Amino acid sequence: MLKAVNLTHSFDYLLFEDVNIQIKKGEKVAIVGSSGSGKSTFLHILSTFLSPQKGEVYINGKNIYSLKEKDLIQIRKKEIGIIFQFHYLFNTFTALENLEAAALISGEDIDFELLERLNIKDVIHQNIQTLSGGQQQRVSIARVLTKKPKIIFADEPTGNLDKKNAYEVIDVLKEYCDNHNASLITVTHDMDVADKFDKVYELKEKKLVLLDGDS
Repeated sequence: MLKAVNLTHSFDYLLFEDVNIQIKKGEKVAIVGSSGSGKSTFLHILSTFLSPQKGEVYINGKNIYSLKEKDLIQIRKKEIGIIFQFHYLFNTFTALENLEAAALISGEDIDFELLERLNIKDVIHQNIQTLSGGQQQRVSIARVLTKKPKIIFADEPTGNLDKKNAYEVIDVLKEYCDNHNASLITVTHDMDVADKFDKVYELKEKKLVLLDGDS
């Protein structure tokens, strides 16, 4: 489903070097690490939005950074979903209109049972700007899942949520993956959240390490 080979990237300093990871269809993976370790940068590289300074990323066997832009756009549109740390919703739209936009672009239907699972069904007709940060984040997650992606990339998806709601959101994401045989790659600073995943990797000392001791 997804494979990264010898990824190296730096900004003012080296973030990570010769990092490798392979994620199977349906697998759920968490990536942890200290602030500044490069977790979000690593996720952006895996999710087609930042070309690495060295290395290759494959999604379904395609070397994504060798593709033409139009082909990369199709992968973003049809195959992957990205939950950002900041939700990037349309602020002049209602929550429902944000979901309708995603449904229109992807050609999929809105799952109203999902809205109930995310506890946003009762606020779906409100303007986004009237919702709390946690509600906006859950709308953002619903918008991504409306696309029916095969790979979900999530950057601190529970950052605006309390523990109870954080666990519920992670459960919803995992259920989606189980029901659609989709993969989930999540960056989090919360080890309690990370422990709910199949595998937990840590970006540490410029390397990616599987926390059960393998690498």
